[in-house]
Amino acid sequence: MSNYQELLAQKAALEKQAADLEKQLQDARRAERAGVIAQIKSLLAEHGLTVADLGLKPGKPAAGAGGSASAGRKVAPKYRNAQTGETWTGRGLQPKWVQAAIASGKKLEDFAI
Repeated sequence: MSNYQELLAQKAALEKQAADLEKQLQDARRAERAGVIAQIKSLLAEHGLTVADLGLKPGKPAAGAGGSASAGRKVAPKYRNAQTGETWTGRGLQPKWVQAAIASGKKLEDFAI
C-alpha cells in the first residue's frame, strides 16, 4: 500500500494533468469556434446576407442555443372575471377572485374566455 506522501504526489500529478487537459479543451473549443465563425462569415459574404437577414440581433445567441423558445413570452389569459375585468392565464396560483368564485359554488369553466 502507498504511503501518504506518495499519494499526495500522485494527486498533484493528476491535478496537473487535469489542468493541462482543461487548457487543451479550451484551446480546441476556441479553434473550433473560430473555424465556424469564419465559415459563417464566408457564407454570409458569398450570399450577400447580413445578421439582420437571419433575424438575429447582434450579441444574442441564435434560437435554440439555450433556454426555452417561449421563455419571457406573455401568455394569453384563459379566464376573465366579467364583473371586474380581471384576467388569469390559468398558470400558477389561482387569484383570489377565482378562489372566491369557486368557493361560492361557481365553476372555473364559467370564467373561460
